[in-house]
Amino acid sequence: MTGRGQRLVIYVGESDSWRGRSLYMSILETLRKSGIAGATVMRGLAGFGAHSLIHTQAIERLSTDLPVVITVVDTEENIQRVVALVKPMVREGLMTLEDVQIVTYTHRYLHPLPADEAVQTIMTRDVVTVTPDVRAVDVIELLLGKLFKAVPVVDEDRRVVGIITDDDLLRAGMPVRLAVGQRLETPDVQALLATVSRDRMAGEIMSAPAITVPQDAALGHVVQEMLKRGLKRLPVVDGKGRLVGMVSRLDVLRAAAGYGVGQQETAPQPRPGRTLADLASAQVPSVHLNDDLIDVLQQMLATDVRYVVVLDEQQQPMGVITEGDLVARVTPVMRGSVLQSLAARVLGKDLRRGDALARDIMSERVLTAAPDTTLPDAIALMLREGRKRIVVVDGEGHAVGIVSRQTLLAATLED
Repeated sequence: MTGRGQRLVIYVGESDSWRGRSLYMSILETLRKSGIAGATVMRGLAGFGAHSLIHTQAIERLSTDLPVVITVVDTEENIQRVVALVKPMVREGLMTLEDVQIVTYTHRYLHPLPADEAVQTIMTRDVVTVTPDVRAVDVIELLLGKLFKAVPVVDEDRRVVGIITDDDLLRAGMPVRLAVGQRLETPDVQALLATVSRDRMAGEIMSAPAITVPQDAALGHVVQEMLKRGLKRLPVVDGKGRLVGMVSRLDVLRAAAGYGVGQQETAPQPRPGRTLADLASAQVPSVHLNDDLIDVLQQMLATDVRYVVVLDEQQQPMGVITEGDLVARVTPVMRGSVLQSLAARVLGKDLRRGDALARDIMSERVLTAAPDTTLPDAIALMLREGRKRIVVVDGEGHAVGIVSRQTLLAATLED
């Protein structure tokens, strides 16, 4: 919140009351419930008002009615809204209003991210690597059999010289992303590998130089690098550039949720902080249960996201369809056209309506949470269920937003 705003100042007496409660505390509670960014209450040392009586904090008069000042700064719209609520409460006192320039507004949401902790305390130490002279097709085959989607390239001294990610493999000729390839059956995997050149080496397709972080780098700095560069993982190196580990978004979220290395994953205690209502994107890529496979593909190809949420007639989420679900659950006859559509990002000409419905290919287990779910609880839920996104639902179960790992990662860093 920066730019033009307004400052509301309310002068009342410490002993003033409103409906049996202290007036200044009643005003403070009204401001909080109205969504005001913040308010400060200050108790004066001395003062006088309309009655011309001087009230002081002298030792012999501790029970006197000392002045209390409540200061509120927010946008003009918010201030005008609360003035109408607070004005009837101030039956004896003073209220002033003035325009202000808000230079900066920062606030602590009690994020659980230990931003000053060294990245080496949370990194994954057992890292699979390849050398520059390994064939690209062998790298693809390696990653198709693993849960991770990137591999560092190191020299004979384990110094990091590059990294191979999903995007590098696509540029090397792999027709689909790893998440899709990992869902294919063996014959389809072999057909996929046959399309990749056997002559290209890891050193030719890797991204170089690799972006690395030192093992003693602060976790907050590491997260900033990941967000700034749009990366999901970073190699961690020692003082000589030798690989000692990898840090991923998942490692950071585990640390933010309070899961230390070797600790059992149990939900952290509830605490105040940001909620999914603050973080969720209201744009939920969705289809309906009876939408055709072509509708699902069109929705995926029209957006940057690679999934859709499946809704029923009441707009309640019933499942999720990812690119992997598409190729794993369509018939073998249709699979080639679907793969071609995903690779070219254009709907295949061989696809016909009536081949499959969204209800036939979706994963029924969709992760949902209420808008008032706090950031730590949302991270814990996502980790516990092993999912990459949370669909935010209102009290009637309607999908009203969606939150990804990347969103939660960014939220842990905000202060």
